[in-house]
Amino acid sequence: MQPTTPYADVNAILSDLLARVQAILGENFVGMYLYGSLATGTFDPDSSDIDFLVATQTEVQGERFRQLQAMHTALGQTDSKWAIQMEGAYISLPELRRYSERQHPYLDRGASNLVMETFHTDWVVQRYILREYGITLVGPPIRDLIDPISGDDLRQAMVAMMAVWWELMLDDPAPLNTDGYRAYAIMTMCRVLYTMETGDVLPKGAAVKWAIPRLDAKHAKLAHLAATHRNGTPEITLSDVQSMIQLAVDACRAWNF
Repeated sequence: MQPTTPYADVNAILSDLLARVQAILGENFVGMYLYGSLATGTFDPDSSDIDFLVATQTEVQGERFRQLQAMHTALGQTDSKWAIQMEGAYISLPELRRYSERQHPYLDRGASNLVMETFHTDWVVQRYILREYGITLVGPPIRDLIDPISGDDLRQAMVAMMAVWWELMLDDPAPLNTDGYRAYAIMTMCRVLYTMETGDVLPKGAAVKWAIPRLDAKHAKLAHLAATHRNGTPEITLSDVQSMIQLAVDACRAWNF
């Protein structure tokens, strides 16, 4: 694999990962792709992770799944700073083509254990980012593997995502206990507001820039703080984030009425 990002250490671990994945999957391997901040040009070496997708002919299970689990455990113990800063999934071509709520092998940031995870409607958004911005490391163009996603598909995905995850934090704010997650939440709400108004998706940083002139002074300040302190700042309080979540909930309810 030729270098595909401006970061030598990122390219190194991607090359390592690709070689290990191809060795395990063999003929079931179709391609490997980048999405998220690396694909949208908003990558920050101090706060971003590496988002990857492996496309397969058929769903990975059984012995191949166990081999991938062992591989990711081993890779997570290497001395690369990115060893546990990767987030990725293994999805078959039929399931990649259009969204369905089912389980796929998934690696979360901050961990090195591959698990079977149910993909909820936020995957509609991730598929859109993959299709429109994704970087092909190996394999056919990612755009050819995913059906077009309409603006209303994106809006409906945001409505569902708010209902099953973010809106619950208005009553149980436990997930918002860390400064970094509060900043992430503020930026995500800016993306939700953008999508509900436009039927499109922007990288979170660009969504913040779009939102700031459209928000009242209090929420514009919060958006600015989150964008300039992506790893978190005590200046963003729990009640601040809940207020921003409520704005996004209201926008989703207005569209879904």
